Amino acid sequence: MSVVPAEVLPGSALAADEPSRAAMAELGPRARLWPSLCAVYRAQLSRARVARIPLLFVATFQSVGIMILMRGVVDGGAEARTVVAGSSVLVVAFVALNLLAQYFGQLRASGGLDHYATLPVPPAAVVLGAAGAYASFTVPGTVVTALFGSALFGLPVAQLWVLAAVIPLAGAALAGLGAALGLLAPRPELATLLGQLGMSAALLLGVLPADRMPEAVRFARDLLPSTYGVEAFARTFGARPEWALVLRDLAVCAAVGVVSLAVATWAYRRAAVR
Repeated sequence: MSVVPAEVLPGSALAADEPSRAAMAELGPRARLWPSLCAVYRAQLSRARVARIPLLFVATFQSVGIMILMRGVVDGGAEARTVVAGSSVLVVAFVALNLLAQYFGQLRASGGLDHYATLPVPPAAVVLGAAGAYASFTVPGTVVTALFGSALFGLPVAQLWVLAAVIPLAGAALAGLGAALGLLAPRPELATLLGQLGMSAALLLGVLPADRMPEAVRFARDLLPSTYGVEAFARTFGARPEWALVLRDLAVCAAVGVVSLAVATWAYRRAAVR
């Protein structure tokens, strides 16, 4: 006498379980990157909307104050172009690097990454969505800073449209760096410190004219992602902008942005599994 296993019987619960599992798998497909990114972006944008005006005020007031102080030292020429461009990109660094590092550091410490880990969204969507939302707050402050600086130093404003490329590309590079610092820091206090140091580096190395820096400091300046956004923007203030060099600097920003966001995505996966 042979014994037939219960799972192969037509009416058994185990036999009926296999089609139900297949149906459940069909009902829950993996979310695609673009829709997930848009959903995370909208959620982060609405979450940070309450703090938008203070963020814009602090970032813009800081950059405008720096330009007013530098007006007593710099009269015009290439140095004035660097001051205005560096102060404008500093608004991006304040939000995309400093605040994003603090946000991800606090998110990791509070267990907020566990919430995102339960959602069927790719890790890249979480990083890119948060970075895009924070970088969006920099647009009004950067434009206001550039307009004020141009009027303060007597620079032309005909080429300010190039900010449409400088803000997203420099913002991507700095946001990826800020997210990576926040996710890799073992404590939120260290993430805040690293974000502050990064913003200070963007201030000192981006706003001050490069000709007055020692050679070692110039080398460190070349390693900072925001430097290439500053250089690209500063070159457009001349009577004859060097568009080939502008495109080269923007291309460097784009390449660094891809690498930094990829590192931030890896850091998110690493932090989420712990």
